[in-house]
Amino acid sequence: MILQALTRYYDDLLSRGEIAAPGWAPAKISFALCLNENGELTQIVPTMDEVSKGKKTVFQPQLITLPAAVKRTVSIAANFLWDNSAYLLGIDQKGKPERSRECFATAAKLHHAVLDSVDSPNARAILAFFDTWEPERAAEHPALIRQLDDVTAGGNLVFRVDGRKVEEDTVIREAWQRYQDGGESDVKMQCLVTGKEDEIAAVHPSVKGVRDAQSSGAALVSFNAPAFCSYGREQNYNAPVGKYAAFAYTAALNHLLADSDHVQHIGDTTVVCWAEGADDAYPGFFSAVIGGGTYGGLSDNDLRAALKRLANGLPCDDLGVDPNRPFYILGLAPNAARLSVRFFLRDSFGKLMENVNAHYERMEIVRPAYEKFNYLPLWSLLRETVNLNSHDKAPSPAMAGATARAIFSGARYPASLLEAVMLRIRAERDITWGKAAIIKAYYLKNPHEDCPKEVLTVSLNEASTNPAYTLGRLFSVYEAVQQAANPGINATIKDKYFNSAAAMPASIFPVLNNLCQKHLRKLDARQRVYYDKQIMKLKGVLNENYPARMTLAQQGSFDLGYYHQTQKRYTKKEEKENV
Repeated sequence: MILQALTRYYDDLLSRGEIAAPGWAPAKISFALCLNENGELTQIVPTMDEVSKGKKTVFQPQLITLPAAVKRTVSIAANFLWDNSAYLLGIDQKGKPERSRECFATAAKLHHAVLDSVDSPNARAILAFFDTWEPERAAEHPALIRQLDDVTAGGNLVFRVDGRKVEEDTVIREAWQRYQDGGESDVKMQCLVTGKEDEIAAVHPSVKGVRDAQSSGAALVSFNAPAFCSYGREQNYNAPVGKYAAFAYTAALNHLLADSDHVQHIGDTTVVCWAEGADDAYPGFFSAVIGGGTYGGLSDNDLRAALKRLANGLPCDDLGVDPNRPFYILGLAPNAARLSVRFFLRDSFGKLMENVNAHYERMEIVRPAYEKFNYLPLWSLLRETVNLNSHDKAPSPAMAGATARAIFSGARYPASLLEAVMLRIRAERDITWGKAAIIKAYYLKNPHEDCPKEVLTVSLNEASTNPAYTLGRLFSVYEAVQQAANPGINATIKDKYFNSAAAMPASIFPVLNNLCQKHLRKLDARQRVYYDKQIMKLKGVLNENYPARMTLAQQGSFDLGYYHQTQKRYTKKEEKENV
């Protein structure tokens, strides 16, 4: 399913002229080897592009569409028309001259195999270069003397003949295609992706751009041990994928990974998304909605309005987005030289937006005035599960992936999400907007009798009689009394008693009540009456009946009661200040 979807995406891109044809791919080129028609090296010209990075201007290799790179690790295998200095000049900086000369010989053999029968001045010049170039004397060549260190530093080189781009020579392109079609193997089987008879790819091209995977690329499909093989087959013959499909799906995936509009990072998972037909409007909108970014100059309110329209199955003609368009989300995680699939989802874009919108509605809760987001982006949600003062601020990979999958598919949230948030609350003795929103959303999607709907409200529910919720509210009032009695106090009862009050109310609340009475004596009559009314009302709901212990769900109700009451307090304070 994944390979089929990616192959179709490649076909869509190819029909739009937005991706290289089979056998071709973008390559980073730093220098051009300029030859005359006799194959003599006349000069070496940098092909760097000048780009701005912050306040600095740097030079980056130019991306040029060239014959697709071979897959190599420690083996010697040459690229056609381009490669590093070891393959095209027979020299490098690695201190292994014998290996460099072997690389050069391999490149010469490949170019002769492809171009020997080609009637083209460009082809003859390239072959003449390989036949006459002497790697032993390369360092002495006039064209290399000044740039020797730069050229041999590891960047890629490409051929130019009398200023002409040889990769654009029609005759050479046809010769390369014939060589590709000839193949190195005569193994033909039914391709599992296309269903057609095709020559099977023993090794698939590398996938580059997955965060924390090998920079040289990783494999999505591979067999590297006998335990994974069957019926005497080796390598990828165990899962026969034709050469066309192998090239197509990897080219499509590399294309997606190279475009930030198609990529999100969730924990250790790199998430790529695309729409059928290769329309960029869909992933752009999706990334803005999930990542809290902007799209098409829309404000946050306009973005939410568009999200709700799509969630209701209504088109957004002004954005060019159709809710019925098939949409794909693929989550990839690094695993040494290979890639693990965290999740793969396919649905209509409207259904996906319906699930995302439902998640945001569950997360909606009263928030402090200083919060800059109207809703919590996914990356910010996951930040609520980690210690921001620790060296490693990455959320649990498994939890992050499961949470993303739950949001996108409309499934239940993983228990690990709630556990992580509750752990942070107990460690920090504080409930942020994000943590409160997660607790509310979790129990709305994963119902529990100890955390009923009456406490899962956007703002304070003064009519609730839930004991745990009421205890959380009472704790907030006790804290407010202490702060009123001791203005500017650095540490409150929350720092000492919050965790134990949430877990064992019967042991702690009598202590808190005694402290509160002492604090009330420090207040003026008006304040005493104000707070006493609140305390007596909440105690009346509880009937002085404090549970000995509370479950995790009850602690969630407690936390929400505390958060709602505290935000109500702050809201009133802000209203007074604005008067």
